[in-house]
Amino acid sequence: PEAVRTLAADRPAEASRMEVASLYRRVLPSPPAVEFASAEGKRLFAEALQGGTMEGFFNLISYFQTQSEPAFCGLASLSVVLNALAIDPGRPWKGPWRWFDESMLDCCEPLHKVKAEGITFGKVVCLAHCAGARVQSFRADQTTIHDFRAHLTRCASSQDCHLISSYHRSPFKQTGTGHFSPIGGYHAEKDMALILDVARFKYPPHWVPLTLLWDAMNTTDEATGLLRGYILLSIFLSIIITSNRRFGL
Repeated sequence: PEAVRTLAADRPAEASRMEVASLYRRVLPSPPAVEFASAEGKRLFAEALQGGTMEGFFNLISYFQTQSEPAFCGLASLSVVLNALAIDPGRPWKGPWRWFDESMLDCCEPLHKVKAEGITFGKVVCLAHCAGARVQSFRADQTTIHDFRAHLTRCASSQDCHLISSYHRSPFKQTGTGHFSPIGGYHAEKDMALILDVARFKYPPHWVPLTLLWDAMNTTDEATGLLRGYILLSIFLSIIITSNRRFGL
């Protein structure tokens, strides 16, 4: 399961078993990652913005959130993307407000099970369909790095498509295991992707080489025996038409 072994991996081996684990962030291993807020990270952002491959970033960052549970990375990633796509959940979140929240993403897997065990790639795809998004999913053995680059370029160049990556942290020298996060943009010249890590209590958003991200997705989830991959989410035209009619447009 994704992220279920994160706490065990993060606890120092020499810590006493009687000691309660208490952690505040991690130092981002760099290289291979480049922290988004660093001088180099800002330069990469400015260049990618000029190149037109940061168009999806602004909607994502407007609704970016931290996962509320250690194993909720898949749910948090999906909440961010669904809200960025302005998909109406059709049911209240709190009071009169309709809004996607991790607590509402329970149509494919019980929340108590996700909290205890994490969630698999297939279940995140199921949840995205259930929430009303148009979904295309690709495991690493069903596509190529060239297709991945093309898909990321397309999504990063528009505001109507977003990409969620399912990857293993080890190729980035990060602690933890399987993880989900939205990809916020792409630097074509440097061939680097911006990971908007929803575990913000642990690592900040960071740029990584696309080839290394591909390697991180081309890993096996022990819970299913299947490779990880990426998910493209967009909005159905019919939803836009329905929304316009609702408001008399």
